[in-house]
Amino acid sequence: MKKKGQKMIFSGAGMSDIAADLRTLVDFEEKRIPLKELSRLIDRNLVPHLMRYDSPGFQSFFNAPPERGAALGARLALRHNQGVTNWHVSPGGAMLEELCCRALCRLFGFPEGADAAFMYCGTYANLQALYMALHRHAERCGFNLAEKGLAGFQGSAPPAVAASEQAHFSLRHAVRTLGLGEEGLISIPVDANHRLDIERLDETLDAVKKKGRQEVFCLVATAGTTSTGSVDPILPAVEACRRADIWLHVDGAYGLAYSLVPEFAPLFRGYEQADSVSWDPHKQLGVPIPNSLLFARRGRDFDRLAIYGEYFNRRDDPHPNPGLKSLPSTRPLSALPLVASLRHQGMDGVRRRLRAPLRAVKKAAERLRQDPDIELVNEPETGVLCFRIVPPGVPEPELEALQRSIYEKARSDRTRSISITEVNGKTVLRLVAVSPRVTEDALLETVSVLRRWSRVLRGRRGSSGG
Repeated sequence: MKKKGQKMIFSGAGMSDIAADLRTLVDFEEKRIPLKELSRLIDRNLVPHLMRYDSPGFQSFFNAPPERGAALGARLALRHNQGVTNWHVSPGGAMLEELCCRALCRLFGFPEGADAAFMYCGTYANLQALYMALHRHAERCGFNLAEKGLAGFQGSAPPAVAASEQAHFSLRHAVRTLGLGEEGLISIPVDANHRLDIERLDETLDAVKKKGRQEVFCLVATAGTTSTGSVDPILPAVEACRRADIWLHVDGAYGLAYSLVPEFAPLFRGYEQADSVSWDPHKQLGVPIPNSLLFARRGRDFDRLAIYGEYFNRRDDPHPNPGLKSLPSTRPLSALPLVASLRHQGMDGVRRRLRAPLRAVKKAAERLRQDPDIELVNEPETGVLCFRIVPPGVPEPELEALQRSIYEKARSDRTRSISITEVNGKTVLRLVAVSPRVTEDALLETVSVLRRWSRVLRGRRGSSGG
């Protein structure tokens, strides 16, 4: 039963119905459509099928409605459509990106000489970080990776990346793209709260070294895993990488922003000592997609990406050319929405925005911990809450099926969106709070609805003899 006035998170239509509505938009005819008519067509046929990230019931992924300052910056960026690869394409755009990157390095406490580059997403940031790490590894092996490629490693142990078993799947993309193959990604076990197990890390690195079949050149620590929001022990990871003399990359795409909240900062201690760090402002800050960054503790490490041209990004050009620090030869003015958002909110406002969903999740977890039919699967460190509904007397195999049935019921509901994941081999329900609109009450209301669905689903199963 939906509450009166409760907003739908999207139309709820199925694939065939949505496709039927959208075919009118992709019927590219000779005759033009006036803007007013086109606007009405989009509002009628597309907008109802878009997800409402501003709904308190959207509790499934790391998306948020645009913050007002960010929306202003995005409108201006769109109006002027600036490419900011280099100074000659957009003097103001290129300089704004450079100044923004330096200011962010100071904001996050990176040392003097650090730098950053804007990216399209965290996946690309992680890929570039691993390329930079592999390039340095090649230099230590006596050759230039950009010139010789992986052939330069012939006769040496194949290079490999280590990361926890809860690391983001983008690392699989990265090792594939870099030609290392998925065998080049070594999985490290996690501890009881799903964080990289430092003791097992040292054991694994020692075992790999003794076998001599692979050589780990980079460790990836995750500052906020996607499944449970757990933060790997970064400072011990820094120390482990120093002992092993390997590159440390911190995937902070989701969690890094929370290091700006004083009471949560200790969780992230040490990230500023990593060789590289990724971050997605388009998650918690509500900055329009795409808006991601890659930080490098030594700004000169970006030189490994530089490709100079005769007419573009010339080697002797003294002006700022952000395009030399990453792959895209065309890049949008992503710095403007982020700058506008931070200036509009002020850092006090940013911290309030970040703090709200973290507190909501922690308070909801405290309440749910008292419920006998709720099994908390993680101790929330950030804004992700994983749990199972475990009615008394229901055997384990049926509990697995029950979580999946609840999730499928949620997918057909139009007032809330949840997700599922797998933790310790079990299917669990997963709630995410990114937007400040997802409050403690909104989370608890979702759990209450899921519990009610659980009773209905079990009743149907019982009546059918299952």
